[in-house]
Amino acid sequence: MENYRIYGATGEWEVVIGLEVHAQVTSQSKLFSGAATAFGAAPNSQVSLVDAAMPGMLPVPNRECIRQAVRTGMALNAKINSWSRFDRKNYFYADLPQGYQISQLYFPIVGEGEIDVVLDEKSPETSTKTIGIERIHVEQDAGKLMHDQHPTMSYVDLNRSGVALMEIVSRPDMRSPAEAGAYLTKLRQILRYVGSCDGNMDQGSMRADVNVSVRKPGDEFGTRTETKNVNSVRFVMAVVEAEARRQVDVIEDGGRIVQETRLYDPDRNETRSMRSKEDAHDYRYFPDPDLLPLELDQAFLDECEASLPELPDAKRARYEGALGLSAYNARVLTSDVETARWFERLVMATAANAGKGEAEVAKQASNWLTSELFGALNKLGTDLASSPVTPDSGAELLGLVASGTISGSAAKQVLELMLESGDGAAAIVTREGLTQTSDTGAIEAAVDAVLAANADKVQQYKDGKEALFGFFVGQTMKAMQGKGNPGLVNEVIRAKLA
Repeated sequence: MENYRIYGATGEWEVVIGLEVHAQVTSQSKLFSGAATAFGAAPNSQVSLVDAAMPGMLPVPNRECIRQAVRTGMALNAKINSWSRFDRKNYFYADLPQGYQISQLYFPIVGEGEIDVVLDEKSPETSTKTIGIERIHVEQDAGKLMHDQHPTMSYVDLNRSGVALMEIVSRPDMRSPAEAGAYLTKLRQILRYVGSCDGNMDQGSMRADVNVSVRKPGDEFGTRTETKNVNSVRFVMAVVEAEARRQVDVIEDGGRIVQETRLYDPDRNETRSMRSKEDAHDYRYFPDPDLLPLELDQAFLDECEASLPELPDAKRARYEGALGLSAYNARVLTSDVETARWFERLVMATAANAGKGEAEVAKQASNWLTSELFGALNKLGTDLASSPVTPDSGAELLGLVASGTISGSAAKQVLELMLESGDGAAAIVTREGLTQTSDTGAIEAAVDAVLAANADKVQQYKDGKEALFGFFVGQTMKAMQGKGNPGLVNEVIRAKLA
């Protein structure tokens, strides 16, 4: 792995990066109330008395939110703390009705873990890096201020107030924009596999605070800044580069970096100061008096562990080992949990139709999915989730090819019509007259006509110009309008020429 460096007037600088990722927990209701969490609801339509901080309202922990945080910790090979505690983080903001946030500072529910990221898929053995996880704690989200509804006033929407968040805090182990991007991509992938967060960064259900500092290689850590609420992998990488360059310029101009919170402006590709960065004592943390500590028994932990799915690294290894897929196909098919599920349903249906084992059909299915279907969907500007072709209809098409009912070239035409109409493969083949002929007599007649019309080329072939074999195949297939079984066409031509 190449070392990433920022170069200035005084030479090279090393970048030190840590990410604090806020991931909205997948649950039907909020962390301490029964209010709904659906995205896109009308402002203030999903607010309970607890969320609005009405006097006398007491929070009650949502078991599912706790369960999802524990499952996430287990997926990250992290230490699960069977005893944890909620704290109050006190600060005033217009969209925080209580005047404090219920969080976990001193005793988080999840301790140290790690994520392995691959920086170069062509050489995973030498480009894998382990990024440490410091902790995961659960906390409630604040509401949202809307500044564009009125010329002189800001409105407050409390729908998000009280929504459960996992704050996943990395160690400062990353040293380049690429490493930060790979870490966030892998973390999002794992969360989606586990089902603890949908990972929709564009909807705000996953966002990152990017901590950046610079130092001369080998020196102590420099003063860090925190760029808040970055909502895409691309922007996280851009923040690292822009903020590191800014810090180097400040230091080399004789200034000093102050610990502060910053915001990223993607239009200008720059960060700007938001406020000075508070320390923990500024928030006057203390144990929340309305909530007992969380004590998790072994039966609960066992249930959480048993509910974990096959995770992406294990799935990828199985695809390569047990199913015999190429490293590239295995990576593409496991990159997203929905793609992996679609592929596995395709393999299951294809194997069932053919009466074969899944390992026997997996390679054919993976090649078709990653090249033919993905290519066709890309041309249409759509994705697998919106595809009218289902795993079952894809398996039907693959079965027609495997049985020799249609040729490979006809299969491409059938796929286009399936995407266009939503009809099944067999119905399209019948309607369009695309059935491939395996009638030996018809094939022999077509071959005889081609050879007779090209006697000079037949002689050239017999004199050693073997490349002409492909010409004879092409002419025969053309004469049969592409409907000849290619395997039989080859056999008959070879026999005739011999």
